[in-house]
Amino acid sequence: MRILFHPAVLSHNTGPGHPERRERVEAFGPLEITTLEALAATEEELYRVHRRSYVETVQRACALGLPLDGDTQTSSGSYEAALTAVALTLRASEHGDFALVRPPGHHAYADQGRGFCLFNNIAIAAQKAADAGQRVLVLDFDGHLGDGTMDIFYQNPQVLYWSLHQYPAYPGNGSPIEIGQGPGRGFTVNCPLPAQSGDDIFQHAVEYMLSIALQFQPDVVAVSAGFDAHWADPLLQLRATNHFYYWIGQTLRQAFPTQRIFAALEGGYNTDELPGCARSFIAGINGDAPPAPEPPTTSSRRIWEMYELYLHQAAAALSKYWKL
Repeated sequence: MRILFHPAVLSHNTGPGHPERRERVEAFGPLEITTLEALAATEEELYRVHRRSYVETVQRACALGLPLDGDTQTSSGSYEAALTAVALTLRASEHGDFALVRPPGHHAYADQGRGFCLFNNIAIAAQKAADAGQRVLVLDFDGHLGDGTMDIFYQNPQVLYWSLHQYPAYPGNGSPIEIGQGPGRGFTVNCPLPAQSGDDIFQHAVEYMLSIALQFQPDVVAVSAGFDAHWADPLLQLRATNHFYYWIGQTLRQAFPTQRIFAALEGGYNTDELPGCARSFIAGINGDAPPAPEPPTTSSRRIWEMYELYLHQAAAALSKYWKL
């Protein structure tokens, strides 16, 4: 798994003080990334999940530098950056790579941008694979629920959406009993985690729900790789470390063929820690030694009790559809 990059993603200007800023990707050293020279993005790819009217709304907003909501800023370069983020994610999906992108995507709905996101990079790549007849697992370990991705695939049994996220926290949903709707019922797996959850709870949640992912038998594993669950991140109150990010990379490597796994950057707003988090995950996927080891964190009994309450609710709802 390589880190793919294109400088056009730097042209998205969110203004001073915004947590989703160009320094996030500039924190990665030039020797550890693969910079692509030619990368053509087409609007037709956006229409796999986004409504044409919404794409036109984003174009107009970017041309005028208008925000899509209070958190989601745009600038004259944002549309090109967002198209490039989609193109990088699609390229990563072809070769089992990691797309170093901004703006992120997992809060973007079919007809609405929010939570720093314009277009849903992972959802577009997942839908492209589904359009080709493949079964797609979307694993989202960003500390926030990818509500846009969940909504896009909520009724789709061809895509299994699995999220680990702080609950309650932005965007507010992602409860354990939200498991899909209609033909997609049972194909949304939410693992809500209380604030202050450490590596022990993160790993337990993955180990417990991994059986569902294995029963699903995905052809493709798409990872919404956000790192704002790290203990030093300013936007959440979770306590994951690079131990967990390396471990989940290893776990995916052991569970699925690595050529089927690709990832795109979502959150992660501590620019000092973000590269080490991403490198740890990628090293786990690649079978390399941990590049930025940290001692694992543990959770208090009270946090475990809250987590287990959520877990039992999720298991009760999902056990109608999967063996747990």
